[in-house]
Amino acid sequence: FFAAVLSLLILIAGAISLFQLPISEYPEVVPPTVVVRANFPGANPKVIGETVASPLEQAITGVEGMLYMSSQATADGKLTLTITFALGTELDNAQVQVQNRVTRTEPKLPEEVTRIGITVDKASPDLTMVVHLTSPDQRYDMLYLSNYAVLNIKDELARLGGVGDVQLFGMGDYSLRVWLDPNKTASRNLTATDVVNAIREQNRQVAAGQLGSPPSPNATSFQMSINTQGRLVTEEEFENVVVRAGADGEITRLKDVARIELGSSQYALRSLLNNQPAVAIPIFQRPGSNAIDISNDVRARMAELKKSFPEGMDYSIVYDPTIFVRGSIEAVIHTLFEALILVVLVVILFLQTWRASIIPLVAVPVSLIGTFAVMHMFGFSLNALSLFGLVLAIGIVVDDAIVVVENVERNIELGLEPVQATHKAMAEVTGPIIATALVLCAVFVPAAFISGLTGQFYKQFALTIAISTVISAFNSLTLSPALAAVLLKGHDAPKDRFSRFLDRILGGWLFRPFNRFFEKASHGYVGTVARVIRSSGIALLVYAGLMVLTWLGFASTPTGFVPSQDKQYLVAFAQLPDAASLDRTEDVIKRMSELALKQPGVENAIAFPGLSINGFTNSPNNGVVFVALKPFEERKDPSLSANAIAGALNGQFASIQEAYMAIFPPPPVQGLGTIGGFRLQIEDRGNLGYDELYKETQNIIAKSRSVPELAGLFTSYTVNVPQVDAAIDREKAKTHGVAVSDIFDTLQVYLGSLYANDFNRFGRTYQVNVQAEQQFRQDADQIGQLKVRNNLGEMIPLATFVKVSDTAGPDRVMHYNGFITAEINGAAGPGFSSGQAQAAVEKLLREELPNGMVYEWTDLTYQQILSGNTALFVFPLCVLLAFLVLAAQYESWSLPLAVILIVPMTLLSAIAGVMIAGSDNNIFTQIGLIVLVGLACKNAILIV
Repeated sequence: FFAAVLSLLILIAGAISLFQLPISEYPEVVPPTVVVRANFPGANPKVIGETVASPLEQAITGVEGMLYMSSQATADGKLTLTITFALGTELDNAQVQVQNRVTRTEPKLPEEVTRIGITVDKASPDLTMVVHLTSPDQRYDMLYLSNYAVLNIKDELARLGGVGDVQLFGMGDYSLRVWLDPNKTASRNLTATDVVNAIREQNRQVAAGQLGSPPSPNATSFQMSINTQGRLVTEEEFENVVVRAGADGEITRLKDVARIELGSSQYALRSLLNNQPAVAIPIFQRPGSNAIDISNDVRARMAELKKSFPEGMDYSIVYDPTIFVRGSIEAVIHTLFEALILVVLVVILFLQTWRASIIPLVAVPVSLIGTFAVMHMFGFSLNALSLFGLVLAIGIVVDDAIVVVENVERNIELGLEPVQATHKAMAEVTGPIIATALVLCAVFVPAAFISGLTGQFYKQFALTIAISTVISAFNSLTLSPALAAVLLKGHDAPKDRFSRFLDRILGGWLFRPFNRFFEKASHGYVGTVARVIRSSGIALLVYAGLMVLTWLGFASTPTGFVPSQDKQYLVAFAQLPDAASLDRTEDVIKRMSELALKQPGVENAIAFPGLSINGFTNSPNNGVVFVALKPFEERKDPSLSANAIAGALNGQFASIQEAYMAIFPPPPVQGLGTIGGFRLQIEDRGNLGYDELYKETQNIIAKSRSVPELAGLFTSYTVNVPQVDAAIDREKAKTHGVAVSDIFDTLQVYLGSLYANDFNRFGRTYQVNVQAEQQFRQDADQIGQLKVRNNLGEMIPLATFVKVSDTAGPDRVMHYNGFITAEINGAAGPGFSSGQAQAAVEKLLREELPNGMVYEWTDLTYQQILSGNTALFVFPLCVLLAFLVLAAQYESWSLPLAVILIVPMTLLSAIAGVMIAGSDNNIFTQIGLIVLVGLACKNAILIV
């Protein structure tokens, strides 16, 4: 009973912990990141890079725990600076340190940037699901849908347990847009600055005070707050803003020189679901939370919110990676049941008694469920690797129980009663059980101490198996012998009805033939071993030859890191010619989505015209399409695999001539990159210039086409984007009595948009933005027609002292670790591993890059290099520790050697299988090899 009570306690603790374990696809393997965002409306990428990015990067460089940082300044005036920290860095502390350094840098930044505000946010890499808000009958436009989501959905989802962040892709927040007519302002002797100042003067928050507030000279009966309207609310109120009042009583109002509307804060990005406008609401998981619970809660909350949707609005969920996690959990459950059934069949076949099969049948769930309790104590999660560990642990756990049962049954056949047989069996197998448990722990535990990303992959897997092994050994020494003594019957005891039934049904055609075959095979095995022992010299030579083959096998097998998997979606992108408009991009993206939706195996197409694949920043001539695939059960045909669909779509996209297009699998680890394959940065450390950087980048891509190890190298970096150069003659401006700052202000307000101040509506605060109407921002000739007022009150056209000419430059300026850089993305060629592709790229770069330019890997490849070859030391360390544990237990050097010598042979078989399958030596392969080492040692111990 004592053993039963202990096992029940283990079961209860494990069952309780199971429902508290967080669930995710992988352990927390993605390095923590902090993102700094700034906005400089109207500024070109070079200006943002020099005046905003560089000061921030100089201040942030060296922050504790930083691995690398990258920034992108885009043509829409936005800067995104991402700082990546080492694994294990406390993200809250990292955010505070970055925030402090940004705050110290703000006095060096342009006033407009600091006035709009700089945000420092923690990035959430675990995308749990994406909700799309749609208007099936097109009753509502994107502006309405986006802001409905902001006002009624975003905060509701953000408050759910486990949600780390909720974002929106579509139109921007509401903004009071003041669209100026430059001709009307000039005809009234007004400048753009006059309009902005009038808005700032008459739309402001006011603290009007109180009446009767203390101290008061006499007793006051009442104390009352004074209310006055400071901030304006409606478009009509803004239209009536007085821009100028003349001495004769003439009043110029804002509506006389501008059109006022409630519009969007930005128009640079569009969002489509199956070629229909839709607002995408991505939801990110907080570390340590349960992805499946979040998915369930989001679905339930959206169903509740839908009840209050206006007519003509709907939502859909087309991306939910927890389906993949649910599938993994279901696979583990199926594997567990399959293993239990096989255990029962094997035990019945070998021992030919149904009672013996009950013992491992009980022992396996106790060991596996009990493992959840220790996993919870260690802060582990249910993920692909810990579940993988549990699946592999099933074989180890079953083995321990079978060893006990078989030995008890063997002693019963020798004439002992069940209790005496159990005592004798435990005296024989206690040592081997303890030895195997210690050896397996010695094999698996060292893998948990590998550093870096590789170590994060190994840790939960290795410790999960080690924990289940220890619990299994404990059960084998307590519960299994207790059950054997109670359930098994003596050799001469009469058989029960079910045993007689099995004998009658299976004995004649299965049991007796099997016994004869097994006995004959055993004699043959013993004879073969005897002959090998007599020819020990030849055997040692063969062994030495096999060891050489093992070394050659590992040396010739290509290396990899995290293999690409079918994650039920693909990432396609389009890059149109330089300066292509967002409307042209949307047309191409819609055609790509249409082709994707016609492809068998594709379920949805989620598209974002205006989004660059490089860092997911805004770019009018770029677009991204996420191709969501149908569930695995509907894609069993190999032609419907993710790789096959990607190949088919790549061929079909070639029919669209207006853009460069490609489709890739997603990154193997969510949060490390935007697409699968590799990514590196070419840095201009010698200040050679943007043009030279572009030239060398294109040269590398061109040369890569003749390298078979590489495929599909591309870059989004370009310096040929048509631009306009407005050269100001400062001397001429001063001779005309015009302040140069007024020229800058005129250009910024009319052409770049200026954030004036804020207004309140719907219980929130929104921006007031001033800009010229679209028809006055069409071509370069219109720049000279804009007017500025001189010190005599005269309106002077800018053409008087501004020379406009055509030029070209980058549409994005990127920095990596503070240096101007160009990114290159690519993948391994067919039949080659990521390790071979990495080596080929490095060789090419060493040959081609000039002095002053260097390269750095980033994202997943950087993590692979950072981890180094620590995994190579794990196998020798595991074998050494196993040897020392056995030597200490048996007090012998020779017996452990006999056990350890089996390891190279098992590795030879494994690496041969990897080569036959055409795979590479990646992290999952190495995990399997560690398990193989443990199982080989365990079996050898039982023989020795």
